[in-house]
Amino acid sequence: MKRRATAVWNGTGKDGKGHLTTQSTVLNKTQYSFSSRFEEGIGTNPEELIGAAHSGCFTMKLAFNLQAAGFTPEELKTDCEIVFEDGSIVASNLNLTASVPGIDAAKFEELVRDAEVNCPISKLLNTKINVSFTLNS
Repeated sequence: MKRRATAVWNGTGKDGKGHLTTQSTVLNKTQYSFSSRFEEGIGTNPEELIGAAHSGCFTMKLAFNLQAAGFTPEELKTDCEIVFEDGSIVASNLNLTASVPGIDAAKFEELVRDAEVNCPISKLLNTKINVSFTLNS
C-alpha cells in the first residue's frame, strides 16, 4: 500500500504561501503558511497534520489490540499535542479517554502501552511519546 500527498509552495519561507493536497482529496489545495504554522493564521500546518495522523493511528491500533483481546470499545478519544521547539518536534503527547466495557485497568494499560510503541506513526516519529489515559467504567 502506498499513499500520496503533495505540497506546493510559492515565495519565501516567511512571506510565501502554499497548499496541500492528499490522494483522497480530503485535503484539496488546503492552505498553509508561516502564519498558520508559527502564529494563529488561517490554514493548517505540518505539526497539526502529524498530530492528526498520530492520534488516528494510535487510536486505531488500540482498537485492534482491544478486539484481539476480546473487548469492544464504546469510544476511544485521543487528543494529540505535538511539541515543536527550536525547529524540531520534541514530543508527541497523546491523551486518551476511553470507555471499554468489561476490561480491567491492568489489561487496558497493557494494550495502551502496546499501541503507544507499535502504531506505525509512533514507529515513524523520532521523538519522545507520552501517553496518558482515563478509562471510564
